[in-house]
Amino acid sequence: MSNRSETATPAPQSAASQNAARQTSARQAAAPDNPKLTWLGRLAIVVFIVAAVAVVWTTNLFLTERYTILTRNRAEVRQALYAGNLLSELQRASIVPLLLSRDPVLASALSTSDYTNTSAHLIAYVEEIGAASLLLLDKTGRVVGATDRSVLGRNDRQAPYFVDAIRSNDTTFKSTQLESGAYAFTYARRIDVAGALAGVIVVAVDLAKFETQWAGISDAVIVVNSEGTIILSTEPRWRSRTEAEALQVRDAPTAIERAIRATTDWTTHEPETYLRGEAVMRLESRMPFRGWRMASFTAYTSIRERVNGFLALEIMGFAIMLSLLFYLTSRRAVSRAGLFQRESAELRQLNTQLQREIAERKRAEENLQVAEQTLAQSSKLAVLGEMSAAVSHELNQPLAAMKTYLAGAKLLIQRKRPDEALASFGRVDDLIDRMSAITKQLKSYARKGSDRLEPIDLRECVNGALSMMEPQLRQRAVQITRTLPPEAVVVSGDRVRLEQVLVNLLRNAFDACKTATDPQIDVTVAGGEQATVTVRDNGSGIVDLETLFEPFYTTKAPGDGVGLGLAISSGIVTELGGRLTAQNRPTGGAVFEMALPLYNEEAEETDEGGGARDDPRDGRRDPHAAE
Repeated sequence: MSNRSETATPAPQSAASQNAARQTSARQAAAPDNPKLTWLGRLAIVVFIVAAVAVVWTTNLFLTERYTILTRNRAEVRQALYAGNLLSELQRASIVPLLLSRDPVLASALSTSDYTNTSAHLIAYVEEIGAASLLLLDKTGRVVGATDRSVLGRNDRQAPYFVDAIRSNDTTFKSTQLESGAYAFTYARRIDVAGALAGVIVVAVDLAKFETQWAGISDAVIVVNSEGTIILSTEPRWRSRTEAEALQVRDAPTAIERAIRATTDWTTHEPETYLRGEAVMRLESRMPFRGWRMASFTAYTSIRERVNGFLALEIMGFAIMLSLLFYLTSRRAVSRAGLFQRESAELRQLNTQLQREIAERKRAEENLQVAEQTLAQSSKLAVLGEMSAAVSHELNQPLAAMKTYLAGAKLLIQRKRPDEALASFGRVDDLIDRMSAITKQLKSYARKGSDRLEPIDLRECVNGALSMMEPQLRQRAVQITRTLPPEAVVVSGDRVRLEQVLVNLLRNAFDACKTATDPQIDVTVAGGEQATVTVRDNGSGIVDLETLFEPFYTTKAPGDGVGLGLAISSGIVTELGGRLTAQNRPTGGAVFEMALPLYNEEAEETDEGGGARDDPRDGRRDPHAAE
């Protein structure tokens, strides 16, 4: 001890000197002679600039992706709204021919050929239904009534809507291109009077108003019929063309010119289509009406403006941070002068502190030597006390059983029953062997590892433990319920030590049932993934489950126990690779469960080199196996 103290004493002085040297070197490194930026500072600035560029680039990609998705979603919502309005207008107009075909005024005019009030009657209707115009044709195709009086007398016998209407009994729809390039959309239905054709009612649908509404925004919108021809468009020159032909028009209309003026191929998304070599976002949806499709072309201008605004703020923030970095670097030169002035005073204070620490550590070494000697003596006394208490506790139960067997043998001899008395003496001989084995096994409580293990049938261990506890159980008339499986439950262990554990559990259950009016103990052995032995009682239960398995913990009266039984039992089960647990029953009493891994014959042969073992399945056992 003295040699170790003498060699450890100079260590604090060496460590303190090294700390002082490190601090001095750090100050010298922090205050170079050259006031300009060191290579480390320049490298930090370069890394900062590279990181800023990377952050700006990543932000650009992220925001572009995000705003592109938002723009696409909004364009999809607008397109759905456009399609809904268009379908609503068509559906509303499709009902009008059916209603007017049943109008008695129109039917009477066609039957009497009196068309004096038909135009006025139609004009009154057109304001209510919101149609573009209404036409009443007689069976020859002559216009006999119209909201536009300038077409009265015109013969539309060859008009497609008239031809389709007289051939069908239902309402027909027709889209016809006019000389101006626009399309006219009409619903027509025949009017029958007395079962014969009397005329045709025609309703023109005003879809051109939607082109005007759509043209007021930045999107270009087209509606294509089932044949692929554009019938509605915000760009007049696109009508009656296919979409591919329309996109090749060199003279870009007003809406598309606004859409592509600021659009370039900067976006991370692959462009849906190109107009005059510029990329735009194309969205298409199908309309549930005669195979029509609606397509829209959306500009990327708003996305670029938003991204550029955010990037400008981000670049400004990095510029401010870089300015602060230069400012702080310049402030270092100002602080160097004061740092040099404080250095000598700090070194003197550090030397004084090191000398004080050296003296304190010398005193600590002396106190440590005394504490080590005291601790060693206390440990020896504690081990001696534990061993003596353990031996007393573990031998108490076999001695009590021997006393009972000897008393019984004495009575049997007095009653001239020598054979039964010899059986009692045989049991006493077995208990003496067991006590010898217990004294040997108690040595392993304080060390890791055990003697050679062998396959043990837990059913025989339970029967042996109950046999040892039989006299005490019979005195109190405790009801024992033993549940054993028909097949062997084999584990790898030491039979004597396992019976030690079971006897301790049975003894604790026996003592816990003292307060019960009808004492009962259930012992269950089960196999499966692991072997388990469960001991249940209907006693008063366990007060403190946390400290139950700690040495010297007991709830018994002085002289009845020292509190080592469960601690030793838990150590034995853990050493065999299992676990010992305890819990209180909901109906009262306690449950102790011992779980052990099942015997693996192949693994045991590998570990033990294939040595011979007793087979617990044949029901035979060597009473001196623990020796």
